[in-house]
Amino acid sequence: MKITFLGHASLHIEIENKTLLVDPFISGNPKASAINIETLQADYILITHAHQDHVLDVEAIAKRTGAKVVSNYEIVTHYNTLGIEGHPMNHGGSWQFDFGTVKYVNAIHTSSFADNSYGGQPGGFVIEGKEHSIYIAGDTALTYDMKLIPLRTKLDLAILPIGDNFTMGVEDAILASNFVECDRILGYHFDTFGYIEIDTTAAKQKFSENNKELLLLEIGEHLEL
Repeated sequence: MKITFLGHASLHIEIENKTLLVDPFISGNPKASAINIETLQADYILITHAHQDHVLDVEAIAKRTGAKVVSNYEIVTHYNTLGIEGHPMNHGGSWQFDFGTVKYVNAIHTSSFADNSYGGQPGGFVIEGKEHSIYIAGDTALTYDMKLIPLRTKLDLAILPIGDNFTMGVEDAILASNFVECDRILGYHFDTFGYIEIDTTAAKQKFSENNKELLLLEIGEHLEL
């Protein structure tokens, strides 16, 4: 499994010869100007919630690539009306795709489209491949529901927001890593704009003091599991 950071909360994941995009917000992010959405490939686009900083480029990429949208029922229905195929899910449900199993799990946040129409309840994803399993938390507060994840899945990586203000911050992300029983964390949803700017050196130190590894990728950089 190869995971590339595309800025903010956007990810490009290669798994079992399939390509997944997660929450593509690229063209509206000046920090991601080196990423060309016209060349990004996708078989699936996973959407955690409907906020513009997570869905801005979904329509353009899905229509160009034919990617299938995977999200909650309301978001998938929204994109259906735009002629985009999707697979609707809801909390606690899982589905076996051709790249692995996806479970849609709880997140505490809000969810609305740019026109203020309802975007369903936000969520996160647990993705289980043949060799590795990851948790993509989406935008969320710390929640006790995270403790349910390791009862079913042994994680190799947890992808957690660390920017605070709109989501949990560093201290709560450390607690979240305890809840999901995963000591290797990829941080995201930080430094894109003023409200979520953090001291990344201090963040890494805090994780290290708790015997955990915090990975902070540059935009376009990747890691392999």
